[in-house]
Amino acid sequence: MNQDWRGAVIRCLLLLIAGCLLVGLLTGEYAWALAAGLGAYLSWTLYQLARLHHWLKSKGPDEPPPDGQGLWGEVFDSIYHLQRRHQRARDRLQAVIDRVQESTAALKDAVIMLDSDGNLEWWNRAAEHLLGLKTPHDSGQPVTNLIRHPRFKEYFEQENYREPLELPSPISDRLRLHYHFTQYGNREHLMLVRDVTRLHQLEQMRKDFVANVSHELRTPLTVIAGYLETLLDNVEDVNPRWRRPLQQMQQQAGRMQNLLNDLLLLAKLEATDYPSDNQPVAMEPLLRSIEADALALSAARGHRIGLDVDARVSLKGSEAELRSAFSNLVFNAVKYTPDQGDIRIRWWGDEQGAHLAVQDSGIGIEARHLPRLTERFYRVDSSRASATGGTGLGLAIVKHVLLRHRGRLEISSVLNHGSTFTCHFPPAQVAHR
Repeated sequence: MNQDWRGAVIRCLLLLIAGCLLVGLLTGEYAWALAAGLGAYLSWTLYQLARLHHWLKSKGPDEPPPDGQGLWGEVFDSIYHLQRRHQRARDRLQAVIDRVQESTAALKDAVIMLDSDGNLEWWNRAAEHLLGLKTPHDSGQPVTNLIRHPRFKEYFEQENYREPLELPSPISDRLRLHYHFTQYGNREHLMLVRDVTRLHQLEQMRKDFVANVSHELRTPLTVIAGYLETLLDNVEDVNPRWRRPLQQMQQQAGRMQNLLNDLLLLAKLEATDYPSDNQPVAMEPLLRSIEADALALSAARGHRIGLDVDARVSLKGSEAELRSAFSNLVFNAVKYTPDQGDIRIRWWGDEQGAHLAVQDSGIGIEARHLPRLTERFYRVDSSRASATGGTGLGLAIVKHVLLRHRGRLEISSVLNHGSTFTCHFPPAQVAHR
């Protein structure tokens, strides 16, 4: 209560007491006059409170307040103006909510609001078409009960939403959807779902085209390579002027065969989400074999290759795919590390999962190239790739193998000081021996 109201109450009480004393002076009954005056004032106050209660309970905010005099009139007017201000604020907020709902209802993308426990709170019409949600039957249901794909549940629980998740729609396998989560407020979730069926079909056409062309090219290339090998095996019968061209042709044919093999391997990796032979793989013999191949590749270059393996940690997955990915990393280290350089291979496990690190003392990579290293055919230096016979697909293969094993690749490098390629696998993929 402010100073004006306090002063008004005090003045009212003083006038009441003065009136009671005057009546007591005239009648000689001061106590009765004071009691009667205070009783009358209390009755009037209770009457005004009853009027206020009746107005607040039965009348809307647009109804004018009861008539009142003095202090109670100011109380009625102040409450009335406060109600009107609150009503205008609610109307503005409701208008904003209506506009947001109208705009989201017009979107072709699904918008779903989830609480901190992942229960459905609100969604637009597109969510009903793409996900089959029903109003109000599904309100309050956990989103993982309505979208039952194992990868969706894993993606939602990991809370790592840097990349969207692509899955078929729960109502039709022909629809491909992108799921993207954003956290806000008190750990609530905003889920955006986009129909990417057309993009998926185009991507599938590209994959099929690459796979078919690669497969069709293998036969004529094998024939050409076979004839070149036959001619070079009988090099004494060949005109000396043709020896060098035949050798170069054989070298380029070998490069083309490697390229086709990598393209076919990529097509195979992209055909399914998870490897079919998902069995525990003993890492020590696998890495020992890769180390021996790396030493043979190094040959006279004199690389010092060290291997540190925790034999107790195994990995669930495809041994052939893991060998392809890990050997790519190790052979790249051999190719791009100067003679007499150091290469260290380390495999270990901890509470965050299992890890493989391949560290070299090679020429390093500029920071601007690191984000694009796993793209198909991306080369830091085309002349360098030509000299080493690379296809530009090695790290793309590594990336796809890791994705199929729920892993990720981390690259750190300093120019002229070497590089470190680290594969991280989640605890779900680890099999302890």
